[in-house]
Amino acid sequence: MAEEDLYTKDGTVDISGKPANRKRTGNWKACRFILGNECCERLAYYGMSTNLVNYLQDRLNQGNVTASNNVTNWSGTCYITPLIGAFLADAYLGRYWTIAIFVIIYIFGMTFLTISASVPGIKPACDKNSCHPTTAQSAACFVALYLIALGTGGIKPCVSSFGADQFDEADDNEKKKKSSFFNWFYFSINIGALIASSVLVWIQMNVGWGWGFGVPAVAMAIAVVFFFSGSTLYRLQKPGGSPFTRIFQVIVASFRKLHVQVPADSSILYETADKESNIQGSRKLEHTDKLTFFDKAAVETQDDSIKGSADPWRLCTVTQVEELKAIVRLLPVWASGIVFATVYSQMSTMFVLQGNTMNQHMGPHFKIPSASLSLFDTLSVIFWAPVYDRIIVPYARKFTGNERGFTQLQRMGIGLVISIFSMITAGVLEVIRLKYVQKNNYYDLKYIPMSIFWQVPQYFLIGCAEVFTFIGQLEFFYDQAPDAMRSLCSALSLTTVALGNYLSTLLVTIVTNVTTRHGKLGWIPDNLNRGHLDYFYWLLAILSLLNFFVYLWIAKWYTYKKPTGLAN
Repeated sequence: MAEEDLYTKDGTVDISGKPANRKRTGNWKACRFILGNECCERLAYYGMSTNLVNYLQDRLNQGNVTASNNVTNWSGTCYITPLIGAFLADAYLGRYWTIAIFVIIYIFGMTFLTISASVPGIKPACDKNSCHPTTAQSAACFVALYLIALGTGGIKPCVSSFGADQFDEADDNEKKKKSSFFNWFYFSINIGALIASSVLVWIQMNVGWGWGFGVPAVAMAIAVVFFFSGSTLYRLQKPGGSPFTRIFQVIVASFRKLHVQVPADSSILYETADKESNIQGSRKLEHTDKLTFFDKAAVETQDDSIKGSADPWRLCTVTQVEELKAIVRLLPVWASGIVFATVYSQMSTMFVLQGNTMNQHMGPHFKIPSASLSLFDTLSVIFWAPVYDRIIVPYARKFTGNERGFTQLQRMGIGLVISIFSMITAGVLEVIRLKYVQKNNYYDLKYIPMSIFWQVPQYFLIGCAEVFTFIGQLEFFYDQAPDAMRSLCSALSLTTVALGNYLSTLLVTIVTNVTTRHGKLGWIPDNLNRGHLDYFYWLLAILSLLNFFVYLWIAKWYTYKKPTGLAN
């Protein structure tokens, strides 16, 4: 093997900062530690979050709307904070060290949450009827939750990108494996979620919240061990400096040259003469014909230099301009994922509250917690992820000619359609449930004699939609991101979940305010037997359908990026 073939060509280095050896680092041998870490971290996260709405109701004495909104607000924050971790990873620390730092914050949060639920004086005092939390006790719980939100925010945008970094894009064989990595990455997430939604939720409802939060804290400690165990095998991308600075430089330079004419020949535009990009850790990008206003930043004029060198606030390279264009092109696709995330967020709120009204018994002695029904979403993902990778993709490839089976945009679109049917299914079940209540006058019955397992289809459909939309989104945002902005773009994809949760909070708040006027109980009262949760599901189904039509237009407009050259 020639000496140049011993090392990766995408600019990655090993833990010592030396060029990454192709044989000794990266690939699946490194990814097994990353997948193990992700499985344990997600077990910890879902073990704490899946049943959180019931904890807030039972221990902090909150009603349906308050508990639901607190969960979606907190979940939204968990998916906004990735912007912090992504910025630090891309600009200064790199993905490896960002993960290493934020797991410490994560463990502090998990430990404090366990203490707030188990230590006398800090945990709320309860009698047979209800709990009576003090302001300080409620505050302790929320401090712990938002420490976890910060910790997970530093990890989320980095782990999937860090795993994908283990495959050299300049090598055709490794590049093919990268697409499979995202499927198995999401598979590992759901193995953790499966254990969380079954075993841990049962522990919380039957053994106690101290143990129910303590086990996820231990799982998080195991995740840390997994991550650091693979350190010598990892390939690390060098941080490329502040992506926001480069973006603002292009915007400022473009407006400074507002009256400058962009030449018809794009080869005249400014770019470094070297094969490599002048952005650390990034390949050059070819010029694209859309969003040509920003090309003004790459038009050379006499005023563009300071002491003989180019002023980056007046003159930017084509690659730098194309970085900004890539982000702008991603934004409409990003926005189209918000409604899908709103549908997804119902699993931890409205689905749980709906399940709370139904018969949860399996046989005469065992009672399944309503939050544990999310394991059917997890089982659906665990089923569909390998089926998609091993069966659907090879079959679709014969018809489409695409190496991936479907394009990333097609894959996400299929998931959006399936999500519509998940809301229709949930709405139909609620109609049937309410008719059963009305027929038998069960309005004030806590648990109606209707099996909770009628909820399984709606969970299963959301799991199927996840495999298409969320995994497709992970791959799409990594693949279409400029090399030095991959953590940032991964964080951008995660913020759809944040805004989806916030949108859910907004919709619930608006619906509650509008439907409770003139003394009415509204769609989502504390006693759902007297409400109309089905109307809320119909609202989400209509929004999802409208969102899909907008998405079709966006997908038709989108132009994929064109990288060239090597990273420096």
